Amino acid sequence: MPYHVLYCIELEDITLRVTARLRELLAGPDLIVAPGAYDALSARLIAQAGFPAVYMTGFGTAASMLGQPDVGLLTMSEMVSRAAALTSVLGEVPLIADADTGYGNPINIRRTIQEYERAGVAAVHIEDQVWPKKCGHLEGKQVIPLREMVQKIRAAVDARQDPDLVIIGRTDANGVHGLDEALRRATAYLEAGADVLLIEAPRSLKEVRTITETFVGVPLLFNLVESGKTPPLSLDEIHEFGYKLVIYSVSLLFATTHTLLGALDVLKEGNTSAAFASSMVTFSQFTDHIGLPEIQKMERIYGVS
Repeated sequence: MPYHVLYCIELEDITLRVTARLRELLAGPDLIVAPGAYDALSARLIAQAGFPAVYMTGFGTAASMLGQPDVGLLTMSEMVSRAAALTSVLGEVPLIADADTGYGNPINIRRTIQEYERAGVAAVHIEDQVWPKKCGHLEGKQVIPLREMVQKIRAAVDARQDPDLVIIGRTDANGVHGLDEALRRATAYLEAGADVLLIEAPRSLKEVRTITETFVGVPLLFNLVESGKTPPLSLDEIHEFGYKLVIYSVSLLFATTHTLLGALDVLKEGNTSAAFASSMVTFSQFTDHIGLPEIQKMERIYGVS
């Protein structure tokens, strides 16, 4: 499967708006792989690695910003501010942003979409949970009435100034009422104008297959959450099932946390950082990754000492 070719951004495309770029990727034949960023540093590193898109994880934003779980503690303005921080380092790489429930009724949704659009995102996903929401792989979720969510999707579509902004309709009904209800809701969200569908947390390969067989030809998003409710699949399998976009929403967050815990254990035992030096970047490597050479170049141009 040729998904790997999307890891390079062609120079002739750099003038495309990020929304148009994402639309172009969605219209292509390949699987779009978007690792999850939880801050500007992780977003910058994902873009430097050559991925075609970046996903702003709400789970990771809650963890990195508040040090707390994804249970509806973040406000719209906090999420938009984090989205703007990410787009500021991504250049032409599209950002797909978590917009939770949209933070209110359809009128609130309109402002939410406008604020995310001003922040420079290429796509947002809005879910049908009752606020305060919870991570889709946690228990105890509730969903709002179908009719109410349909109006939210309609409001989101109507609110966008850029027609290429991608609206992703997400349903968490599978974990609350079962897959049939989730499929019914996803169908309604598609009819209301959603460009992409996210049916969160399918619990078996049978459910994954049913989803893709129900929505043949519709762009579908697969949320790959390690040790979550969805069975692990390879990228080849995800693509063969018929998904268009896969997000690694917590992979980098979990990997970073594992590394931090290991390093802290070493320091707690009375060792110095030399004990895990082989697992660290050097000072110069780190400053290169965060753009110090570009700053130094500008200092020379403007005579800054």
